[in-house]
Formats: sequence, C-alpha cells, structure tokens
Amino acid sequence: MSIRPTPSRRLRSRLIAGTAVLGAGMFALTGCGLEPAASFTPEVGAGSIEKLDLPEDATLTVTSKNFTEQIILGKIAVLAAKAAGFSVVDLTNVPGSVPARQLMLSGGADMTWEYTGTAWISYLGEAEGIPDQAEQYEAVRDADAENGLTWLPTAPLNNTYAMAMGEEAAERLGITTMSEMAALPVEDRTFCVEPEFNSRQDGMNPMLAAYDLERGSADGVPDSNVSIFDTGAVYTAIDRGTCNFGEVFTTDGRVDSLGLTVLEDDRGFFPAYNVAPVLNTATLEQYPGLADVFDRISPDITDTELRALNLRVDEGGEEPADVALEFLVDKGFVTEP
Repeated sequence: MSIRPTPSRRLRSRLIAGTAVLGAGMFALTGCGLEPAASFTPEVGAGSIEKLDLPEDATLTVTSKNFTEQIILGKIAVLAAKAAGFSVVDLTNVPGSVPARQLMLSGGADMTWEYTGTAWISYLGEAEGIPDQAEQYEAVRDADAENGLTWLPTAPLNNTYAMAMGEEAAERLGITTMSEMAALPVEDRTFCVEPEFNSRQDGMNPMLAAYDLERGSADGVPDSNVSIFDTGAVYTAIDRGTCNFGEVFTTDGRVDSLGLTVLEDDRGFFPAYNVAPVLNTATLEQYPGLADVFDRISPDITDTELRALNLRVDEGGEEPADVALEFLVDKGFVTEP
C-alpha cells in the first residue's frame, strides 16, 4: 500500500496541536531543569571530515533520546561536529521523544538523528506507516519541511520491528519468511511479545492478519499461543524456546549475541524506520557544509554496525562516547588528537 503526504489544512492543524502538546511537556521539564544525563565526549581531530570554514563562535547543539542506540548516534554527531570545527553543546540523552522533538521544533537544538516511521506516525500524526523506505523518507522529508526541519538522506539502518526465532526453533521449523508461518501446525504458532506491540496499530493483530492468521481463532493463532513479556524478557524467552516466534527490534545487539534468526517480512507489513540526520533548516542554511559531514557518515550507519555498537554498551558496559569515537576513527572520519 502506498501512502503519500497530502499537505493540507487538516495536517497543519494537527501539527499545530501536536506542537502545543509537545511544548507543554517541554515546559514541565524545563521547569525542573532539563539536563543531559551523559555529557562526556572526548576530543577529536579532523579525518575525512575536515574542518569547515566557520566563524570562531560557530556552535552546534546536538540532541538525542535516552536509549542506547540514540545516545551512540548522538555522540557520533557530537564528535563529527567537533571535527568539523564547531563548538558543540551536547544535549544527548534527553529523557524521551517528546522533549527531544520539541528541542528541534523550538530551535533549542540544531541536529538530531530521527527515525522516519517515528516522525510520520508519532509526530506528524499519520495513522499508518509506509513500508517502502524511499516513499516513507520522502513523505516525512516533505511534511517536516513545513516545520523548519531538513531531513538529510537516510542511513541504511532500519530499526523496525521483526519476528525472530531462537536457534532450536529455526532449525526445527526450517522457515525463513513470515508468510511461511501460516503453513505451520497451530501448535507451532507460538509468540512472545511486549504489551505495546500486542496492542499497537502496527503490531500483533494487524501483523497476523497481514499474514492470513486470525488472532483468537482455533485454526489461526489462539490467544493461549500468545505470551506477554517485558521488553527485555522477550529476547530471553525466544532464546529459551518459550515461544517459537518473538518480537524484536532489528538493530538490537541481542539478535546477534543470542544467535536469533530474523524472519523476512516478505509482505512488507512493518513500516520503515530508517534513521536520518535531521537539522534545523536555518542552521543548515547558515552552515551548508554540515550536509556533507553527515552525508559521509550515514552510509556506514547500518543495522549490522549498530547491533554491534549497541551490544558493546548494553552488555559490554562501554561508554557510548567511547564506542562512537572508535567507530568514527575506524572509518577514518576523525582522528584522535
């Protein structure tokens, strides 16, 4: 299904209303003092990212949400901007999507990494995501331009939902695509999911319907075949064989560390959640060289790369800034002074 943006009075009104809600949440936070929880970043030198021709007072404020992948991406942006010659204000690790978005809308931050599906559904208020990655990007890019935000080209990373199997189930069932689940015996169609996925509009029930399986049906997926777990516990349940299929995020490091097999979403049900550098349009117009800085980095931001980086932080206990620095140095983007 193809959904294209239709800029209209209805959309603009919804955006204005959404901004008001975001602003209220931000006001509550700023009243208590909004402080980043992880402000450390090492110094860097220029690599393939060279210093831009900037005024001495050129400053860039970078923000991110407060989960591992976002903090790592935020630190990558902070370090890249430093290498380009900016004095950087580090507002990564902001508590939640709402204040991070409001910082961008209000001009309190100049740059963030954002997910196309998140912006389309959560911020712009659209009812359904767009599975086609290019169409989803173009829709978000065009809609958010009205909000003074410029989306640079996306990275390959697509942090969307997926169905995964543990090693034993993958070997025993021998399937590789989600459409093959319908051919399995009912007793093998067992699922572990988190509460949000169980109820959301791009979650469990519509997913089953898209693959010709009816939730609650004796010959589809009986309710007794679905177990609800906390987010982190889903991965353990899949690995232990508590269920044959479980909901995962495609860039979670536990996919690799537990040896999980991700099924191909061969009917394109899950919306695209590609990550992209998003800049305040006024900032980009003032410093157009920023586009080249992030266009260099984005092609290396892949699912595989971020699973490895996320795992180093979540299970290895490393600092996100150190992981980000090593990534940039290894790729030749920056050097250590």
